[in-house]
Amino acid sequence: MKGDTLSVSKVYLKNKARIEALTMIMVLCLMIYSIAEWKLRTKLEEENETVPDQKGKPTKRPTMTWIFFNFQGITELCTPKEGKIESEILNMEEVHWKILSLMGDKYENIYL
Repeated sequence: MKGDTLSVSKVYLKNKARIEALTMIMVLCLMIYSIAEWKLRTKLEEENETVPDQKGKPTKRPTMTWIFFNFQGITELCTPKEGKIESEILNMEEVHWKILSLMGDKYENIYL
């Protein structure tokens, strides 16, 4: 919230309950964001692994902003074949699989 990298649209709320609800949602999102960052950094330290930062240098302390940005180009392609819909994940690179495996099986299974 301190930096200018987070772009938020203007929101006008007059009702006090809605302001409190929006604040609660924002705090919850920041908490989840912080937990994910802590989990990845802890796992990187435990496994003695690194991931590339914005400059391509290895780091054990990436920000979730960079990790999310890194995952931006990944898409899911759904194609109908023989009455079924087949799903394929596109643009996954080795670093993405590495991050997912460090985060845990639940995260990795989403992309499999």
